[in-house]
Amino acid sequence: MIYVILIIVFVIAILSSYSYFEAKNDIVEKTDLLQEQAEKSIIEWMILVDAGLEMYDDTLNARMQTGFEDFLRAYEEAGNDPAQMDLERLKEDLGGTMDLYIIDQDGVIRYSTVEHEIGVDFSGIPDFFAYITLLREGDSFSADRVVRERTSGIVRKYAYMPTPDHRYLLELGLVPELLETRKLGLSYVQTTDNLKTLNQDLLSIRIYDIFGQIVGNKSYMGDDLQRERISSVIEERQGAVYADPENRTETHYLFLDLRDPDYASDLSMVIELTYTTASLDQKLTSLLFSHIMIALLAVLLSGLLVFVGICHVSRPISEVVEDIDRIAQGDLDHRIRHTQGLEFSRLENSINAMVGALKASLGRAQESERALREYNENLEAIITERTAELKASNEEANLYIDIMSHDINNTNTIGLGYLQMIVDRFDGRERDLAERVRNSILRSSQIIQNVSTIRTIHMRNLPLEPVDLDLVIRAEIAGNHNAGIHYEGGPVLVCADTLLSEVFSNLIGNAFKFMGGKGEVTIRVEEGEDEVLVSVEDTGPGIPDDLKEAIFGRFKRGSEKVSGKGLGLYIVRSLVEHYGGRVWVEDRVPGVSGAGAAIRFTLKRPPCQEP
Repeated sequence: MIYVILIIVFVIAILSSYSYFEAKNDIVEKTDLLQEQAEKSIIEWMILVDAGLEMYDDTLNARMQTGFEDFLRAYEEAGNDPAQMDLERLKEDLGGTMDLYIIDQDGVIRYSTVEHEIGVDFSGIPDFFAYITLLREGDSFSADRVVRERTSGIVRKYAYMPTPDHRYLLELGLVPELLETRKLGLSYVQTTDNLKTLNQDLLSIRIYDIFGQIVGNKSYMGDDLQRERISSVIEERQGAVYADPENRTETHYLFLDLRDPDYASDLSMVIELTYTTASLDQKLTSLLFSHIMIALLAVLLSGLLVFVGICHVSRPISEVVEDIDRIAQGDLDHRIRHTQGLEFSRLENSINAMVGALKASLGRAQESERALREYNENLEAIITERTAELKASNEEANLYIDIMSHDINNTNTIGLGYLQMIVDRFDGRERDLAERVRNSILRSSQIIQNVSTIRTIHMRNLPLEPVDLDLVIRAEIAGNHNAGIHYEGGPVLVCADTLLSEVFSNLIGNAFKFMGGKGEVTIRVEEGEDEVLVSVEDTGPGIPDDLKEAIFGRFKRGSEKVSGKGLGLYIVRSLVEHYGGRVWVEDRVPGVSGAGAAIRFTLKRPPCQEP
């Protein structure tokens, strides 16, 4: 019943989740569509307002072009020196509705009838400065759009005319009467106020010019984050969206590109639309709550139906379980009660057959138990006999090893003494042959020593104790006849036993053997917190990559050119692992296998634990 209910819960959860996300996506898509339609309408209206203002601008061009005739005449009468011009009187002569500006080659307003505009530097606006420079270097009248003055916010219609000597650019600024008195009926701010009704979630609409200054509501002061976002939109000339979950709002910045290459001023603007997400959140919360309640109700009803159905189905099963319990208690003669239904009849017959087979199996098991007891009684005698044989074989093997270690080794020692006398007395080829015989006997002695060491490792099981690694290394170097060994170190304790010297003896001997007795061996010791890293590096031919994992195996040789049974590195690995460390081989020069080998191994630091 639990499994069935879990399956039902799983299915209902999947269906409810699918239904919820479908409905959620539909609500979100509708909300986004309303926002897109509202933003599209706002942009279209702004473009219409701009087109109307542009048409109105054109009606003022002829009047301003006529004004430049008097402006140029006054400039020439002053001897092309603006300082000698009476701009205020000239403004009165032009009707008093147009202000005069004189811009020099650096893009700075040097003279003007508007006091606060004197000194304004346009070189900080690269595009505008480049445009007015072209006008100053030209010869024709150029009208601009009606724009807001940056310093005062006054709406003016501007026009430009270069002086004949191209030293200055003359500018006229006309305050249109219809715009000043708001009788034209074309206003960005009024348009946005009327468009707020397009979307009930739209809280506010603000317009900013290309300089980031708000259009219309001069009392509004945005925060630093808002000004940073507006500057980013203007710089990238691309809109952006910012969400504020804490205040449940979402701000859309639309960039309306109204730049016209025929005019000096860029009338592009940023439209800030602030939406509330409260209504959307409320809709989604209500949707989620309704789906959860429907899912819970469906689970409860399904669970009730499953409980009633399973109780009806499980009654015969309960009866079968009761009969099986009696059989499990040892009553193998009890039979399963007959129940209705084909499946239960088959189950009844199967269990009865199983019980019969079980009785037969118990009988056979009892017979097997008796036979096993008899075998166990004889097994102890067999084990005792095999143990005695194994002990005798082990003693015999130890006898052979002792003979090899003592008698044969003593014989080798005597032979080495005589050979050394022969070597000292002969010269030339005879001395070389005697040297080869002596080296062969030395290798034979080394093999016997390695076998004895391996037996000691496997049989004596020496306890680990603190050993001065520095003393062991220096003693081994002192006993080695090769001069090319480099070591600089100090006292350091490691966990080992008396066989630690065998590690260095085999590694140093192995290195000089494969270097042909020529080369250098360097021993390095690096102390760590819990262990010590020891490196034995040589300048020999190195070890190929395909042998680096295998050379520590028993009877594995690194080169066919050098004789030996390869027990030295096997002994090194056995001892290092017995001490609780690990051993591996690397190239002395990383990545260059032919420049020598570096065998590295680790040793534990005290306190020492039993192996």
